[in-house]
Amino acid sequence: MNQQRTFFLYIVILFLVAACKSMSQEKANKDQDKAYPVITIAKRDTTLSIPYVADIQAGKNVEIHSRIDGILNKIYIKEGQHVKKGQLLFKINDSELRIELNKATAAYKSAVADARVAQVEVERVQTLVEKGIIAKTELDLVTAKYKALLAKADVALADKNAVNQRIHYTSVTAPFDGIVDRIPLKEGSLITTSSFLTTLSDISTVYAYFNISENEFFQIQNGVNNDKDIVAINLVLPDGSHYPQEGELQSAESEIDENTGNIAYKAKFTNPAGRLRHGASGKLLITRPLQDVILLPQKTVFEIQDKNYVFVVDKDNIVRMKSIQISQRLADYYVVTDGLQPKDKILYEGIQTVKEGDKITPRSA
Repeated sequence: MNQQRTFFLYIVILFLVAACKSMSQEKANKDQDKAYPVITIAKRDTTLSIPYVADIQAGKNVEIHSRIDGILNKIYIKEGQHVKKGQLLFKINDSELRIELNKATAAYKSAVADARVAQVEVERVQTLVEKGIIAKTELDLVTAKYKALLAKADVALADKNAVNQRIHYTSVTAPFDGIVDRIPLKEGSLITTSSFLTTLSDISTVYAYFNISENEFFQIQNGVNNDKDIVAINLVLPDGSHYPQEGELQSAESEIDENTGNIAYKAKFTNPAGRLRHGASGKLLITRPLQDVILLPQKTVFEIQDKNYVFVVDKDNIVRMKSIQISQRLADYYVVTDGLQPKDKILYEGIQTVKEGDKITPRSA
């Protein structure tokens, strides 16, 4: 009988020990559940790369048009070909113009001959006047006739030069080094004045045009974001690759777009390998230094009615909501301009499971 009681007491003691251990473990788990990762705010130096959508344009890009009417006799280039300044691109038939030139040349020579005859007559009459054989009025008459014939010769020369100029227009040459675009017309086509022949692009230098907001523009003007503070200007191409050459910021347009509130800037890039083409697109990354700024992980910030808040942990480990001001987004961080001070402790994770006034057990994140 005593052995049975002893065995029963032993079983009860084991049960109580197991229950105590379970309660202790449960309490430890609850305490562990209240342990939240916390970060301490500190100022630091970093760089900020702001992306802008960019429209890439050639340094020179012109449409080439015909300046006369005629038949397109010869095309000396191919689409996509690189040409040099002064190189012959197109030849327009000039046979009719050559006939006009012959006529204009003959008219000019005739006018010059008439003027020469008149000049001889002036010299003869002047000799007679000096000898007193005829009156001076005769000299005035032949002199006036001579000047009229000289003017006629000048007109004939101008006509001849005009035809020569039109013949010159039949040879269409490259105004600068560049790459030929699409050629819509074929040899034998009838063209008229201003007919489109092709486009020529000089892509040795290209410009990436992008828009900045009115606010950013005035920050630059006021020295908040000075152009001289730019660390680098890089171009990301549509395939995600980075263009190897860095850009140089150029002047802005003179007007702010009243519809968008933006103003256009451009970045200049050298293009020695011809990798960039006119009309391409890309993303411009302008990198600026940031000194003594507070960077806050985005996961620590929550928004209520368009305002940004964080949970600050006080000295008693009580969490308190605090409003903050954000100026920029940098990767997974926000640049905080107001609301926090160095050494403030911020709740890093668990912002959805705590509320104002909760006491937590902080641990280093």
